[in-house]
Amino acid sequence: MVENLLGPEPTRLPERPEAQAAADGGTDPAKIVRAYPDFSEAWALLAERALAGGDPVAAYAYARTGYHRGLDQLRRSGWKGFGPVPWDHRPNQGFLRALGALALAAREIGEDEEWERCSRFLADSDPKAPAALGLV
Repeated sequence: MVENLLGPEPTRLPERPEAQAAADGGTDPAKIVRAYPDFSEAWALLAERALAGGDPVAAYAYARTGYHRGLDQLRRSGWKGFGPVPWDHRPNQGFLRALGALALAAREIGEDEEWERCSRFLADSDPKAPAALGLV
C-alpha cells in the first residue's frame, strides 16, 4: 500500500454560484440565509456584522451555525477531520470566515479555550487564513 506522505489532499467545497452572487452583490445576509440556510458565508456575514455592532453573543451564535454548516459540507466533500482547507478556493472562504468569527466572538465573551481551538483550527486549515481575516 502506498501512502501519501505529504498528508491529505486539500478539500475544496463545491461552487454555489447563486448564493455567492447574492453575497457578493450585497444582499442582506439574513435574506441569503432564508434562501440558502446551508451557505456558511451568509452566516459568517451575519456574525461579522454582529461583531462590528458590538454584539458578540449574537455573533457567536451566527458563527457557530456557519461553522457547523461548513463542517457538514467539508465532510460531504471527503474531508476526514484534518487537512488543508485552502483560503484561496473561494467556496471555502465562507467556512473559514465563520470559523474566524467564532474565534473572535469566543474571545469577546471570555471563552478562551474556544478562542485558542478555533484560532489553531483556522491556521491549520490554511496558514494564510488568519492574516486574511485580520486575526494576526
